Parts: sequence; C-alpha cells; structure tokens
Amino acid sequence: MPDSPLPTQAPNRSRVSRGDNVPARSDGRSTTIASAGTSNSVDASTLARAQAGDHEAFAQLYALHKRRIYSLCLRMVSNVAEAEDLTQEAFLQLHRKIATFRGDSAFSTWLHRLAINVVLMQLRKKGLSLISLDEAMEPTPDDGPSRSFGAPDLRLNGTIDRLALERAIAELPAGYRLIFILHDVEGFEHNEIASMLDCSIGNSKSQLHKARLKLRDALRAQNRQEEQL
Repeated sequence: MPDSPLPTQAPNRSRVSRGDNVPARSDGRSTTIASAGTSNSVDASTLARAQAGDHEAFAQLYALHKRRIYSLCLRMVSNVAEAEDLTQEAFLQLHRKIATFRGDSAFSTWLHRLAINVVLMQLRKKGLSLISLDEAMEPTPDDGPSRSFGAPDLRLNGTIDRLALERAIAELPAGYRLIFILHDVEGFEHNEIASMLDCSIGNSKSQLHKARLKLRDALRAQNRQEEQL
C-alpha cells in the first residue's frame, strides 16, 4: 500500500506495501505483541469533506487507517497477498459507503466493522473448517453462569516467545481469533467490539476468555514439544 496519497479517484487494486505490516496500537493491553501506535482520531471536517467526495480528504483517511486495517486482515488470513487484496477491498467499500456513516459510533469502529465483513465473507467463500464468527457468538453448554472476563491475563504478559504466540494466534478458530485481535492486539473495548460484531458485551468478554484459554493450551503444547526435542 503506497504511503503517498491516493489519486483523485477510487482506491485502486495495487498491492499493500509489506512495510505496512506493523502491529497496531494496543493501549498497553496486548499480551506480548509490540505496538506501533498512531492516532486514529478523525478530524470532523476531514471526514465531512471525504463524505462529500473530496478525494484529498479520503486519501487522508486512507493514510491514517491503512496499517491497522492491513494488520487486521493479515492476522485473520495469514497470507500477505490475500491480506493486501482484502485491505484494498475494504477501502473500496469505504469509498462506496462513506456517505452512509452517521456518527453513531467512532469512525474507526465503523471502518473496522466494514473491514471485518469483507474478511468474513472471504473466509466463508473459502469454506474453512474453522469455527465461524456466528458459531463463536453462540453460547455453549459449558458456558455456565455469566461472568465478566475483561481483565488482562497476566500469565500471558511478557513471558511468551513472540513467534510462538503468533503461531498460536494464527491457529485459533476464526471467531475467537477475531475477538482476540480486536481486544488484545488492536485495543478496542468490549462495547466497541460488540458494536462491530452485532453481539452482546457479555459474549465478547466470554469469547475473549475462551480464546485466551485456547491460546494457553496451544502454547503449553508447543512448550512440551520443544522440551521433547
């Protein structure tokens, strides 16, 4: 994805630069994934101009959000070329739909929801034998009484090899992986995630808890394998 502003027309299908693959800010809550923070606040006048068809303003939005959207896509599909295409598709969708944004949520939340829909559509087309987002949102028999799992998991904090963690995240079922990325990597609050995914805050917290449990089990299994070598 070029760092220069977009041309004065809709985003093209050119590749995202691999140099853009940097983890997004996590508000200090990411378990061990480093952040390269940049403000994602959108000036109201810039947004209004982009909605009115100002291509320079749209280019500013693109430059502000491209890295986080690409990072999200890459973590969900684990394929650079596919993540590049999905990022471009997300911004094409943004170009078509930006006039429909009404400010009911933060613009970044709305944009991430749009990108998530693009990614999920691709995952469903591929027919992956992974738990879907819809399935992840369904309560399971072992859920038990509703509890809140919003606190950071300190046992994962700063003690796990980065590459091992990246592998474990990539192996999470799609639904769990998405919520883990949005909360622990991207730094979104549960109310924002609930808005993006059309689920309850309680479901977001519960699925994050399950994702962390699966990560812990996967990392322990990796450690056992390494000890046996």
